[in-house]
Amino acid sequence: MPHVLRRLRESYRKGKAPVVTLIATTTRDPYRVLASCILSLRTQDGTTTEAAKRLFAIAPDPQELARADVEEVRGAIYPVGFYNTKARQLVEMAKRIVSEFDGRVPDDIDTLLTFRGVGRKTANLVVTAGYGKAGICVDTHVHRISNRWRYVNTSTPEETERALRERLRRRYWLEYNDLLVAFGQTTCKPVSPLCSRCPIERWCPRDGVERSR
Repeated sequence: MPHVLRRLRESYRKGKAPVVTLIATTTRDPYRVLASCILSLRTQDGTTTEAAKRLFAIAPDPQELARADVEEVRGAIYPVGFYNTKARQLVEMAKRIVSEFDGRVPDDIDTLLTFRGVGRKTANLVVTAGYGKAGICVDTHVHRISNRWRYVNTSTPEETERALRERLRRRYWLEYNDLLVAFGQTTCKPVSPLCSRCPIERWCPRDGVERSR
């Protein structure tokens, strides 16, 4: 695994980082990581980036978002996926952060999971990208590619997270999601992956790949 991640790291430097990673490395603000994670679900990175800019212009912190009108938030984040639901969730989230946590985004996964609209992927991203704590974020890319490599043998992202925590060395946890998301978006696609351009093709068993380019 170290040699595979090293090759991906070299390719990743040349590519485009996921939007949540860019926000995290630019601001190191857990609130912005959390909000951008929610915006990014079922939404392309370009749309998420612009929606996040508009949202943070009217609500740069949880206190401002808690005071914001849902209609104003809805207008700011449109056209992200499920923008009506996300607008309500964002305002509700901010109100809880202010009233229950003194305006500070929680830094543990179990507490974050009590917020509506926050799943394990988002909770892990906040803990890792927002606070720099150890954790493994598993989305569809990480789940798919880890199984395609036969590094794990799992059926769900939750099972993949547990398997990776047991097998993957802790020093690789923080970067694993970023590397595999960038890799999955550009090369190791769900259908017909670009194996001819893959930097780790010689090590990949291509499990489940029926057609490639």
